[in-house]
Amino acid sequence: MTTSQEELLPGTRRALLHRIAVAQAEGRAPSLVAAVVRGGRAVWHGSRTSVDGHGPDETVQYRIGSITKTFTAVLVLRLRDEGLLDLGDPLEKHVPGTGAGEATVAELLAHTGGLAAESPAPWWERTSGSLRPELADVLGEQPLLHPVGRRFHYSNPGYTLLGALVEKLRGAPWEEVLRREVLVPLGLDRTGVRPEAPHAGGWAVHPWADVMLPEPAEDLGRMAPAGQLWSTTADLARFAVFLTNGDDRVLSAETVREMRTPAAPPGIGDLADGASYGLGLQVQHRAGRLLVGHSGSLPGFLANLTIGVEDDVAAVVLANCTSGPLLSTVGADLVRIVAEAEPRIPEPWRPLREADAPALELAGQWYWGTHGFALRLTADGLASLEPLSGAGRRSRFRANGDGSWTGLEGYFEGELLTAVRRPDGSVDHLDLGSFVFTRQPYDQEADVPGGVDPQGWRGIG
Repeated sequence: MTTSQEELLPGTRRALLHRIAVAQAEGRAPSLVAAVVRGGRAVWHGSRTSVDGHGPDETVQYRIGSITKTFTAVLVLRLRDEGLLDLGDPLEKHVPGTGAGEATVAELLAHTGGLAAESPAPWWERTSGSLRPELADVLGEQPLLHPVGRRFHYSNPGYTLLGALVEKLRGAPWEEVLRREVLVPLGLDRTGVRPEAPHAGGWAVHPWADVMLPEPAEDLGRMAPAGQLWSTTADLARFAVFLTNGDDRVLSAETVREMRTPAAPPGIGDLADGASYGLGLQVQHRAGRLLVGHSGSLPGFLANLTIGVEDDVAAVVLANCTSGPLLSTVGADLVRIVAEAEPRIPEPWRPLREADAPALELAGQWYWGTHGFALRLTADGLASLEPLSGAGRRSRFRANGDGSWTGLEGYFEGELLTAVRRPDGSVDHLDLGSFVFTRQPYDQEADVPGGVDPQGWRGIG
């Protein structure tokens, strides 16, 4: 028997509506729209508005602020995947003369380039980009505030530099490259650098009175790669699917996984919050759930994209107010509501297509010293090594085709696992990055570094 997973249950839909209704009311937002994605498609859309009559739907544009950075990161990683740059390249190699060229491409992507958070005055989000026509106007006289590569410090000018890098290597404006290489292939027809009707107006809500003030919608000019874009919940839902699964027309699944991998050393406060940053994506542990995505804000607008990759659920939340509802919390709650009310149904268990005898010989229980581990072969062609206690170092391994395996995650990521055999071909032990795993704790029959006491195990007496 199979069950359709396309539609959400009525109780789940009501819980989602309740959550955004509370957010809009308590956050005093003129309007708030949201969408939920599951299984590669949008399965719910909801909105709340202070205006009587028809509320905004999934086609209404809102400004998405720093979610723009994720789009810029996608363009940079396309350049890397094409071999036009290396993430370890200093910016100076490709865009010389900025005064911040010591930072590498990867450091700029992960906000560890040491750059200031903002451009010099006047406040760039509420003034025309024409006031900052050159990179020097964005960076100022002292662009570096911290040692390069040593700490995470969120930087809008850093993504301006990445936009300039895209333009230099593509020989075309950032906006044109983005549309050609990302927006068109992914079908994001309602995403762009300028608003197109229908779109929301941006508002500031007075903190102590229920009155509003319109916010200006400035063209950010050079700063556009850090925060210019307008989009809709429908388009960002499709973008969330791409960030989960990849799309070979834009980036492979392997590269989007790389984007989701922490790349910046978190600060003390970030450690306490379980927050980190990848390559253009925020990474956070919240209530035992790994969430990736990005938030955004510009005067008059708030935006959030949250993806629970393991749950296969994503949420988009947009509002047209300068401050108010904490959309990162709302997005995480929408993911949690669906994941808990309708947990992901796993694929049916299936056996391996073929049993590889040498690999099958390695399956079972092993000991690193006295620590027990289980090595299991799985139907996806990988091997998993997990502690029997349930706590400790663990990893999956990919077969290399020569009898060795490479670690894919955690402490053993990139480390080589090999079976060391005796002259008769039997397995003596496993070597994992020089660690020896034996079939019995400190097996006397195995080649254990330092040897094993010939008297064997004993009691106190």
